[in-house]
Formats: sequence, C-alpha cells, structure tokens
Amino acid sequence: MSAYDALAASYDGLMNDGSYRRRAAFLERRLKKSPIPVERVLDLGCGTGTIACLLARRGYGVLASDGSEEMLTQAAAKAAGLERPPLFLRQPMPGLRLDRPVDAVVSTLDSLNYLTRERELRETFRRVRRWLKPGGLFLFDLNTPYKFRRMDGQLYMDETEESFCAWRTFFSEKKGICTYQVDLFRLRPDGTWDRSFEEHRERAWSEEEIRRFLEEAGFSSVRLTGDLTDKPPGLNEDRWQFQCS
Repeated sequence: MSAYDALAASYDGLMNDGSYRRRAAFLERRLKKSPIPVERVLDLGCGTGTIACLLARRGYGVLASDGSEEMLTQAAAKAAGLERPPLFLRQPMPGLRLDRPVDAVVSTLDSLNYLTRERELRETFRRVRRWLKPGGLFLFDLNTPYKFRRMDGQLYMDETEESFCAWRTFFSEKKGICTYQVDLFRLRPDGTWDRSFEEHRERAWSEEEIRRFLEEAGFSSVRLTGDLTDKPPGLNEDRWQFQCS
C-alpha cells in the first residue's frame, strides 16, 4: 500500500496538534514582506489541504498540488463552502506544471523530505523556480538530520475515538533515510476494528545540499531560520525554515 492510502482519512484527527494556524500566520507574515505583491500562492505537497484552506480564508488565491489522490479527496471536502476554495492539482512535486507563474510558493510540514532522491529534489526546485514570478518567495520547511537521528528506534502513538495509530521509526545514517512503519486501526460501525499498514520514507538533507540545489535552480537569496521564528536555527533544531528568492 502506498503512503497515505489508508492514513489520509484519519490524518487530520491524528495530527491535530494546533500548529496549523500558527504556521499559516507565520507564512503570511513572510508573504507580506515579499518584494512583489502576493495574490496567487501555490501550496506544494498540500496533503489534506489545511494550510491551503487557511491561506484561502486569508484572501489569497491558492493553488494546491499533491501526488496523493486520497489526500486531495480529503482536501477538497475540507474546502467545500469556502468563498474562494483552493484549486487542487494532482501532481508529483518533480512534475510540477502550472498554467501561469504564481507570486509565491509554500511547502510545509516536511513535504520535501519525502523526496528521497537527489534528482527529484533538484528537479522540484528547478520547476518551482520556473513557475515563480521574478522576485517571488519560495517558503518551505524540512525536518532536520538532528530530528531523524533523535527518532531512530522510537515508537510513537496517536489516537482519537475512532482511530489508533502506532509509528515505528528507523533512521539509516548511511543512506540518510528515516523509515516510518505505520499501523493504523480504524473503528467500524459494528464495533470491530480495521487494521492497515503503511511505510513512509523521508530523507535527511544537509543544509549544504539544500543551498547548493537551490543555487543550481536559480535562487540567489536563501535565508535559513528555526521553526516558526526569524532567529537562526539552533544545533538541536527539529525543523528548518527556508526563505528563497
């Protein structure tokens, strides 16, 4: 089973840690300081569309792309009723293609870590540069190598009234890959439980690699901060924030 086939329907309930609104507010603060006016934004790797919908509610025209049909189904349902709902596109990140350039591109919650091959990440950066207006901002975050090393061999559990999820994490220092083995149990109407299994893989990219790939793609300005802050990242930072133009 591919990543998020089963987890998509339970994802929001399990991941509801209250950070989405803070993250959307952080993005908007950055967007308001963009060298060019920002009206049209792409949410790259949008998942279930929470950030895309929050940006749409803040008045932006939002396009949102993801490679998972199941996640986009959840996103479309979430956007129903919005005055200006995001336009959802099913596209893999390295295959990004738009009708015209956008004023800004955002990518949140380690979506880009899911690109585990160098050529995929470099092509994604190249395509973002292609579809971003001159002077526009590319804002994205990444899980750090420190976080993946800290997670090696750990077991995490999340639950709601209708679902239970167990995550086992393994990090390969040699390959730079963190593997998540996910067991998901969902309550059926008759009181029994369905069990599904998924395996997710994320790559630990170094700061030097990211800066090099961005420069090769044509980004001349790269700023790195800690998560949801304008301060430089600490040594034990779980998430990096990049701002590029």
